[in-house]
Amino acid sequence: MLIKTYSCALMGVAAIPISIEVSIELGVNFLLVGLPDSAVKESQQRIDTALHCHGFKIPNKRIVINMAPADIRKEGSAYDLTLAVGILLASEQIQGTEKVEDYYIMGELSLDGTLQPIRGALPVAIEARKRGKRGIILPIQNAREAAIVGDIEVLGVENIKQVIDFFNKDVPIEPVKINIHNEFQRSLNEYEFDFSDVKGQENIKRALEIAAAGGHNVILIGSPGSGKTMLAKRLPSILPPLTLNEALETTKIHSVAGKMSRYASLVSVRPFRSPHHTISDVALVGGGQHPQPGEISLAHNGVLFLDELPEFKRTVLEVMRQPLEDRYVTISRSKYTVEFPASFMFVAAMNPCPCGNYNNPKTPCTCGQGIVQRYLNKVSGPLMDRIDIHVEVVPVSHEELASTKPVEASAKIRERVITARTLQRKRFEHIQNVFCNAQMSSKMVRAYCAISKEGEERLKLAMEKLGLSARAYDRILKVARTIADLDNSMNIEIEHLSEAINFRSLDRDNWGR
Repeated sequence: MLIKTYSCALMGVAAIPISIEVSIELGVNFLLVGLPDSAVKESQQRIDTALHCHGFKIPNKRIVINMAPADIRKEGSAYDLTLAVGILLASEQIQGTEKVEDYYIMGELSLDGTLQPIRGALPVAIEARKRGKRGIILPIQNAREAAIVGDIEVLGVENIKQVIDFFNKDVPIEPVKINIHNEFQRSLNEYEFDFSDVKGQENIKRALEIAAAGGHNVILIGSPGSGKTMLAKRLPSILPPLTLNEALETTKIHSVAGKMSRYASLVSVRPFRSPHHTISDVALVGGGQHPQPGEISLAHNGVLFLDELPEFKRTVLEVMRQPLEDRYVTISRSKYTVEFPASFMFVAAMNPCPCGNYNNPKTPCTCGQGIVQRYLNKVSGPLMDRIDIHVEVVPVSHEELASTKPVEASAKIRERVITARTLQRKRFEHIQNVFCNAQMSSKMVRAYCAISKEGEERLKLAMEKLGLSARAYDRILKVARTIADLDNSMNIEIEHLSEAINFRSLDRDNWGR
């Protein structure tokens, strides 16, 4: 008897329908074809033991299972439940042949028949709705994640016996339903860190506010213990809230990467990813033999923070250059190409020199002549070119730490950031894929960042006196445009330009010499 059950394979952040054809005839053999990997081939032992626990078995006949289309590699253990249901229906141990066509079935089996969570539940649910399926059957741990896709039944099950009874005895499984808007709003403003905890560092808070308002990349440079990491961790709390579409995009990436916590439904706060400096280039940008999203994609719509930037391998940092410009990463293999979104704010922190005390007002630097510059040169010019704001972080004094003066909370800063982003959204509403000032092209800078003759003279003088590079020109204008937006000013004034110039510390010829 020939039976078909249905599942999905993951490719990038999308799901591809997989038809599993089970044929049982006279003979003794078990053949699994259609490019299965080792985890799929090992499913026979898991299925056999799980079925025995519930009074069923794999028949001692010739079983041929084809996973179509046969030219797409099938990976992982999520096909266990699909294969088991197909074997039971083909061997007529259970009924429900017509019913099974209405559902995508996925789940990893334990030896006792309980189901383990899978990756990519959200893309699979989206594909089920797109294909007109009635619903999806999957482990209960993934049900809330899949349930954010409306118009389909999401049947979360704990073990294979529930699935057998659903098809064989019409025992209903209660669909999991969630209100996506309530779920989205519930944790929209839940942040662990807040700027109200930070004493002093007003100039750094100002720089991060400007960065958040314009989507600018930032580098913080200062002595150990000056608060660089503490400040960076609080940046997501002042970014505008995720929109529902952004939340769905982010959730899909985390789902495919297997980063969703059990029983979670929606990623509703901006991600903050902080990989260690020993990370490989594949782990950072994504890839592998069977491409998976990297840290830059997991930071999509959020913040990627690289602490101790010069300690990262040069090759790791260089592979980020293209995603920083294009906001996506393309991974090509011989038979297919996968594209992962990677629109993130890049925040880096570093010591100014090997000993960490260069420019420290309290502790003298012990590094010899030229050592500071060699340390800074570990970060390439092209990468530094993509960072709009350079900020020196000075240690906080005892008086500031002991102060009981109220400190502005993240919520207040966030209000100003949202107001500035609203202005930018209106400014770029007719331009595709541009949402904030940092994403402007050189042509757009000329159109939207016009400055007065006096301002042009100020900028020319700054470039000559401070030794600023030519690449800093557009960056200064973008940051000045954001500062003007925070002031609700239509024009870039002299004070806006002056403040933007101050955020190009590392471009100065005398820095580190």
